[in-house]
Amino acid sequence: MSGAAGPEPAAGTGTFVGRGGAAVSAFAPLRRSPRTFALRFGAVAVASVAAAWVHQNHDPGALCPLRRVTGVPCPFCGSTTVFMEAGAGHWGAALAANPVTVVATLVFLAAPLLAFDPFGTLNRLPSRLRWFGGTVLVAGSWLWQLHRFGFLG
Repeated sequence: MSGAAGPEPAAGTGTFVGRGGAAVSAFAPLRRSPRTFALRFGAVAVASVAAAWVHQNHDPGALCPLRRVTGVPCPFCGSTTVFMEAGAGHWGAALAANPVTVVATLVFLAAPLLAFDPFGTLNRLPSRLRWFGGTVLVAGSWLWQLHRFGFLG
């Protein structure tokens, strides 16, 4: 059943059958764009330096509502810290705060240079694989945060 529901995996291959029966690679190439990379990198750099400056001059405390109310970190806790630490040049501390955010940011930044569309690729994967991968990623991130904040011995 191909067509309206979106691409479906072709049996035993790394390709998908798209609309009209055309084969589509799971890693569809895009045009390389150093300009897009530079704009993304510049935006992330400015945001990181700004977050580091705000944190240094006026510490807003925990921004996560779950952590602020209950003291328990969410799977995405540390994402702001990643950018604050990166903006201050503390790359190890940024990675320790939330490795998932660091990897996601690197993929976002590198995508234009690698001519890779991460969102398009995810959309072409089977729904079950997206849900399973997302669940594993969020659960792993949450375990990392619980360990980082001392909830897991």
